[in-house]
This record gives sequence, C-alpha cells and structure tokens, in this order.
Amino acid sequence: MATRAISQEAFDDLVKENVEDLGMEPSEALEDALHTLKLQGVDLSGIITCVPGESSVKDNPVIACLDRLKELDDDLDEISRLLVKLNELCSSQESGNVAIATKHGAVELTCSICSKIKIDSRSNCIVVPCLKALAVLIHDIQSTEAFRNASGPRIVVDLIRDSGSDSDSLDAGFAVVAAAATGNEVVKELFMELKVDELILKVLNRESKITIRALYDAIRVLLTPDDNRVVASQVYGYARTFAKLGIARALTEALQAGIGSDSLVSASIALKSIAVNDEICKSIAESGGIDTLLRCIDDSGEQGNNTAAKTCCSLLSKLAGSDSNKSTIVEKRGLDKLIKLAQRFSDDPLVIQEVMSIISIICLRSPDHAASAIEAGAGDLAIQAMKRFPAAAQMQRNACNMIRNIAVRNAENRKILLANGIEKLIRNAKANNEICRASATDALRDLGLDNYNS
Repeated sequence: MATRAISQEAFDDLVKENVEDLGMEPSEALEDALHTLKLQGVDLSGIITCVPGESSVKDNPVIACLDRLKELDDDLDEISRLLVKLNELCSSQESGNVAIATKHGAVELTCSICSKIKIDSRSNCIVVPCLKALAVLIHDIQSTEAFRNASGPRIVVDLIRDSGSDSDSLDAGFAVVAAAATGNEVVKELFMELKVDELILKVLNRESKITIRALYDAIRVLLTPDDNRVVASQVYGYARTFAKLGIARALTEALQAGIGSDSLVSASIALKSIAVNDEICKSIAESGGIDTLLRCIDDSGEQGNNTAAKTCCSLLSKLAGSDSNKSTIVEKRGLDKLIKLAQRFSDDPLVIQEVMSIISIICLRSPDHAASAIEAGAGDLAIQAMKRFPAAAQMQRNACNMIRNIAVRNAENRKILLANGIEKLIRNAKANNEICRASATDALRDLGLDNYNS
C-alpha cells in the first residue's frame, strides 16, 4: 500500500534526470520514473505524467483552469464559468482529475474565492458554482484537512447563513458540509462549534418546504463516527444535541410531508442517525414518527419501492428498541403491515430480512408480542422465505433470530413452529451459512430441542 508522497516538481525533476543524466528517450524516462516510484511505494495520485518535450504540466486542462482562476479578480462571469468547468473535469473519479486538482491547491484556491463572496445580486452567479466545486474537490482525508486549514468550515457556514431561502445555494452549501465532515472528526467538531445544527433546524423549519437533499446527507455524516484516527467520537453527543434542539421533531414532520417523495429515503436515514437512545426514540414516536413510518411502509409496498421499504423498516427497527414503542407498533397493527410488506416483496430477501429484524426486536422478552407475531403470520413468513432463499445468509440469520424471540417465552409458538417443519430449515441454515451458526444454535435451543449443538 502506497504511503509515501511526491511533489509534482520532484517527479518532473526525476524524469528530467533520466533524460539528461542517463541518456534515456523522453518516453522511456517517464516510464522508468513511474516504475521506480511504484516499486518504492510512492503514492502517484495527483501527479501529471507527461512526456518531456511533447507536453507540459501547464497543458493539463485542470492546471490550465486553476491557473486562469488565479489570474482573475473581478470578472465574476468568467470565474463562474471556470468553476463549472473545474467541477465537470473533477466529477469523474476514474479520470484522476480530482486528485490532480487537490494536489495543486484547488481546495485552498476555491476556499479563497468563496471567502471573497458577498451575497448580493451581483455575486449570485458565483455562489453555487463555487460551493459545487468545493463539494467535488473534497474527497479524502488530505482534502478535508486542506479545507480545514483554509478556514473552510467558517467560510461555508457563513455562505449558508447568508443564503437565506435560496434552495440551490443551501443545497450546494450542505453538500460541502457533508463532503468535508466525512471521515474527519475535527471538521465535524468545527461545524458544530459554528452552530451548523442551528442552521439545519432553521432550514428544516422554513415556511417554504422545498427539499434540501444535501441537508439530510449533512445530518447523517455529522452524526456518523467514521474517523478511524480517533478512539472515541463525539457524534453520540451531537445526536443528543440535535434532538434537544428540535431537529428530530423537524425531521419527523419532514417525513410526514414527504411520504411518497424522493426525499423520503434521505430524511429517514437522517432521522435514524439521531435516534441514538431510548428517550429520543420515544420522542420521535410521540411526534407521530411511528404512524408516519407505518404509512410509508404501506405506500412503499403499493408503489413497489424496495429502497424506501428497506429504509423505513431500518428506521422502525431503531425506534422499536424502546419498549414503549414496541407496544405502540403492535397496537397500531404494525405487525400486519410488516407481514403484508414482506408478501409484496416476496422475491426480495433484503426487504424480508428487514421485516424479520423488526419483528425480532418487537418480540424480544415479550410473549404477548410473540403471540401476536405468530397470529400475523411471522411463522409462515420464516418458513416460506427460508425455503425460497437458502443462500441468502443474512436473511437466514435474521429468520433464526426472529424464530428464537418468538419461541423462547411462548410454549404454544414452539409447538406451532415445530409442527410446521421449522427445525429442518434452521438446521439447513446452520449447515450452509457460516454466519447463521450461532443464531441457528440459539433458535434450536430456545425451541426446546435437546440436540441443538449438533
């Protein structure tokens, strides 16, 4: 794995030495330099490789775009055009252009341009292109650090704050927040210190309910512990701050308004990232979250939208972690709705395993809920799905967990399941799917079978 870096200047000098000191042909000199550096474990991402005499670094379109941006000062239309071009050049990861751009100071340059923007009618043309370019340029830990060192968090938060109700500017601004906070705990902390949570709530509570998709992404990223350089992330505390401020309630309302819309999935994922403890899960339910999710589950089944179905089930599983919410789901005929959803997506083991996960959580330590689950058809669901998808390992595992929780404290359920042939299916899952072994063993034991370890 490459761990060493090299500058463009040092690379060019190496190629030049191969030509002048070793007498190599230009193309041979370039090939030798690349081969040697790769053997030495040097990271060559962002290095422009050109044959001496045939082309130069300045001929690269990314470098030409950056050089021109550095020359401009007050020509906003030209700056905007160049930023759009830079965005287009760097949008494809396969091209390698984003690495070239960031290695040659594009993040710092774009932050500098953003810092000079004053939100008025004259500068409107540059705000969105500038923020969109930044969102594309920030793609790894080096670029997030460059953004941080260039005062990027403060610059972007100021632009978002000054954007008012302009949806395009807000969407582009929060896209930068999401990109910059990804994998960087320090940047997350800086955004929180700059009160980005208050900005998020302000946008969610706008009278105009135009969806800002990137805002949901920003919430998810800010609350995801994805920086492996830190031992303990602060995102759990941020989630509680978001909930206390009212963002969980605002997101629940956004879900209610957005049933059936493209934003439903993003809003559900964002709300799930806030639901980190029992108190928050109960508050979401009290705000109408369970009613809304059950309606979303019905709608996703009717529309055949498996992405929305899986996402809503995943959020409902999180909320079902609260004991009071389990009862609420059962009282609102949630088990029937979940079984109906699984029947509608009977050919999709990914949806079925999400349904099984919720039912397993609802039945945990509750024989009454387990009885309701059997009555709703959970036992038949397990049998049919385990027969149909023997190689779907995670679904098989979720089925074993669900069966265990349905059976462990309910003798009548054990009789019903065993009479319908569940033992053979569990043993098949245990034999054929390694990740099922522990769950299958537990299910066999809690079904009351003596030879559960065999």
